[in-house]
Amino acid sequence: MINHGNETDESQAPPPPRGRALAILSLTALGVVYGDIGTSPLYALRECFSGVHFVELTPSNVLGVLSLIFWALNFVVSFKYLIYVMRADNRGEGGILALLALIPREGAKGLRLMLIMAGLFGAALLYGDGVITPAITVLGAIEGLRVAAPALPDWAVPVTSSVIILLLFAFQRHGTARLGKIFGPIMIVWFVSIALLGVAGISRHPDVLRAINPYHAYRFFVEDGLRGFLILGAVVLVVTGGEALYADMGHFGKRPIRLAWFTMVLPALLLNYFGQGALLISDPTAATNPFYALVPSWALYPMLVVATAAAIIASQALISGAFSLTRQAVQLGYWPRVTVTHTSSTESGQIYIPEINWALMVACVGLVVGFGDSSSLAAAYGIAVTGTMTITTLLFAYVARNRWGWALPSVVLLAGLFLVADLAFLGANLVKIEQGGWFPIVVALAVFTLMTTWKRGRQYLTGILRDSSLPLDLFIQDCARRNPYRVPGTAVFMTSDPEGAPPVLLHHMKHNKVLHEKVIIMSIQSENIPQVPETDRVDFKELGNKFYLVTASYGFMQSPDVPAVLQALAMKGDAMDLGGLTVKVMDTTFYLGRETLLPTGPSPMARWRKRLFIVMTRNAQSATAFFNLPPNRVVEMGAQIQL
Repeated sequence: MINHGNETDESQAPPPPRGRALAILSLTALGVVYGDIGTSPLYALRECFSGVHFVELTPSNVLGVLSLIFWALNFVVSFKYLIYVMRADNRGEGGILALLALIPREGAKGLRLMLIMAGLFGAALLYGDGVITPAITVLGAIEGLRVAAPALPDWAVPVTSSVIILLLFAFQRHGTARLGKIFGPIMIVWFVSIALLGVAGISRHPDVLRAINPYHAYRFFVEDGLRGFLILGAVVLVVTGGEALYADMGHFGKRPIRLAWFTMVLPALLLNYFGQGALLISDPTAATNPFYALVPSWALYPMLVVATAAAIIASQALISGAFSLTRQAVQLGYWPRVTVTHTSSTESGQIYIPEINWALMVACVGLVVGFGDSSSLAAAYGIAVTGTMTITTLLFAYVARNRWGWALPSVVLLAGLFLVADLAFLGANLVKIEQGGWFPIVVALAVFTLMTTWKRGRQYLTGILRDSSLPLDLFIQDCARRNPYRVPGTAVFMTSDPEGAPPVLLHHMKHNKVLHEKVIIMSIQSENIPQVPETDRVDFKELGNKFYLVTASYGFMQSPDVPAVLQALAMKGDAMDLGGLTVKVMDTTFYLGRETLLPTGPSPMARWRKRLFIVMTRNAQSATAFFNLPPNRVVEMGAQIQL
């Protein structure tokens, strides 16, 4: 193991869970974290011997493929993600956007920009993963019907899968709090079941355990050449949940995730894969569906139910991940405001975003109907996974070198090892673009275009508004000199730039020529950390002449709440004796600006990007709902802006 400096401040980290708490968190992690990778046995080994670039089913090839699977699981998941990548936590949170926020602001701007763009594209690829996972896992489970009831028509599997997916997405608005309580126990049943099936399969041909020897993987490559390399495009399906481990780290912590993997998930997966391999050696006709071929006839329907439940859980994890990823993108300024509904009164991470939910649902059902079976979808699956894995390695290496100060030889050695595996898997999947690999690339390019357009458009719009504004101190001095009429009450003017007078305030003075008795300039700021503590949320500054500047800071895993800020402001004002600044939300008027954008301005954005940004702005959630403002206390003032 490579020796390096400390990358996290352990003194600030909460104590790791132990005893009963550790057991409960590990059980819960089974249901949320390991649903995706845990359901890979439904289709992964099958694709190696009957997929797009399958190899001939011989005992030698079976041992070679099983050896690749064994070492892929241990190198990519156990070594890369669980031991190293999970060290790159942003105050406990993981995932590619959390890793992106760790990139130091110092350093070469060109390289930093390239890494940010790569990170955004990796995040965009996760949306493609979020679309494909529900489709392929549900299809893979329901395809057991073809084994249990061969007389069923071909349309039965995609139709049944579509109905299950529709019900799954329709349930999202109710939240997963209740369902989440049974995720862990169901996944225990799943992992125990596939482990027992694996043991039964291994008993038919115990010699299959020789595949643990990496020599079989080496010999497989030497004998099969190019076809042996291309089979990596199917082998990568066994590690498809690696990124989920990292993304869900903040929900459970490193120790429960690692404990669940090494004590339950990894042994069960290996036993099942080796059991399927032993079955294929003794009965090559099982290649069409080796997973269900392992199941005794009397247990086919019960196993079908358990597999479908596990597939739903795997889908739920990716759907919830898409919701969390979207909220992070909104807070970091890469996505327009969306409707964020909290589905749990105790867990802030359990959210529902209807816009993303329905888009994913339409895409998933379209995939099921369009591709028809999990084998066809498997070609599309690998591109998203391997692309994100490669980008994660690059970001991790940069953070390790430039933020943690690791020695250059250590970074090069470790990142080089990771990239050898990542690029091999990616290269083997690139040849499958025509067979379906184009889909996640198209999804990623579309999402990437939306994210970069929104970020760039907001930067230009903020610059235009700043240029048309006045420095806040000059505006207050001018108000003191003119002494406009002050009406009773409090007014809150929302602004993205705390240095200048909000344009809506200037319009208000120009047209109404009055001010409220107390004027609060409020700016909501997003920080590159997951959570901003309540004690550090509000920054208060008295500007004189009964003007106040309030800055509220939120992390990228939090949603802004202006009424809560005002309550905290009142408490802070009392504690600091700031002249009795008591703000009652229902006695306060909130002023918001509503800009009508025109694509005819001088900004250097391409005309099509300007039009796209305008469409995104029009369809963004209203600021009133996003900031949780009482609608009957909001005044909006419009202006035309040429972008």
